[in-house]
Amino acid sequence: MHYPCALGRGGRGPKAGEGDGITPTGRWPLRQIFFRPDRLRRPRTRLPVSPLTPGLGWCDAAGDANYNRLVRLPYPASHEKLWRSDGLYDLVAVLGYNDGPRSQGRGSAIFLHLAHADYRPTEGCVAISRKHMLMLLARLGPGDELIIE
Repeated sequence: MHYPCALGRGGRGPKAGEGDGITPTGRWPLRQIFFRPDRLRRPRTRLPVSPLTPGLGWCDAAGDANYNRLVRLPYPASHEKLWRSDGLYDLVAVLGYNDGPRSQGRGSAIFLHLAHADYRPTEGCVAISRKHMLMLLARLGPGDELIIE
């Protein structure tokens, strides 16, 4: 399946490191789906699904023991809040980038999430429309991968 998408402000290719804005090329398994239960219903999918809460974040602090992992807020090291007001993470899939094993500083929080209406660049993620995300998730299950070429 092919859908219009937004990629990182640094383009796509091998990641140079944390914060480079590059969407990493490769085959990335879809690990987990999160959704905002106050904004939409649980999506239909065979992938693991969890509701987001305001107390969830994703650690992006290279050197931290929880680098590139889900954390509970407040969290003392640098992190990204998953409960966002802009709607981009109302539906978000965690991609299996730099997670087995994790390499400190190689890049974190690489997600498939919802796009802005104008498909402006992301910080290194892949972003698609809500309609396409729901269609895609309905077809996906364990073992499926997102291919970024």
